Amino acid sequence: MADLADLIGNTYGPFPIPVTGDLVAAFAAATGDDPNRWSSIAPAMLANVALFAAAPAFFRDDAVVPFTRSLIHSDQSFVWLRPLEVGETLEVAGTVEAARARGPLNLVTFSLIARSDRGPWLTGSSVFLMSEEAAAAAEDAGEPDAEDRPPFDPAGDRLELPVAGDPIVELRCGASRSDLMRYAVASEDWNPIHFDHDAARAAGLAGVIVHGLLMASWIGRLASRYGTMHAMRLRFRNPLRPAVPAVVTGLAASVVGNTAELNLVLSAEGRRLVTSVVSVTA
Repeated sequence: MADLADLIGNTYGPFPIPVTGDLVAAFAAATGDDPNRWSSIAPAMLANVALFAAAPAFFRDDAVVPFTRSLIHSDQSFVWLRPLEVGETLEVAGTVEAARARGPLNLVTFSLIARSDRGPWLTGSSVFLMSEEAAAAAEDAGEPDAEDRPPFDPAGDRLELPVAGDPIVELRCGASRSDLMRYAVASEDWNPIHFDHDAARAAGLAGVIVHGLLMASWIGRLASRYGTMHAMRLRFRNPLRPAVPAVVTGLAASVVGNTAELNLVLSAEGRRLVTSVVSVTA
């Protein structure tokens, strides 16, 4: 069987993404944002769509498929180089930058670039933990009702930059199982652990879980209330189940001029699920 290190340097794509008004509106709605807010400029977190234009081609590579029995998205970073206008057509490609084995676990770094004829829009880097061995099985938690959604705060107005050390306004969030299907349609992230109970159980989970990048979108939606996002670093620490209430909290780590670095955490049931650092400019 091939070693994942043999794939270093392999590029998947480019894949086209027409940034239509319908795509932007569907993505905004699926992430709990206000579609009317994004009539001419796409939300920064459309980066999720870019990643899942390229990453599935890597996962479907014949040499990679055996290592997807256990697949965890552990770290993600995005850097936005400019605003993305509705009507552009992106070309997205991903490259295997590094792969190393730690016993049965493989750590793969996958880079991303999205550009149009206006130039580069986005770069990104993902770390995937992959194994031929299934994860240890959790106790079956069953599935909530398909429409059971926890309290979810609507998109809010723009906020002034905080003072360094000040807390960030909180965002209540969470998703129903139906929300996960809507997000899968909008993002093309069709990993079955997000909608198929048996697939989630086979992956060692208690049941279906919320997409990691959907949680990242909620963090981004809160951060974008303070300004334009330029960079985001995320670590996915624990999964979130549908119907479970979650909240994004945080503080302003630093503020220099009109630029702030925000430390934001998505938590549920007393556990940190996603930690992040987001840079925004007012």
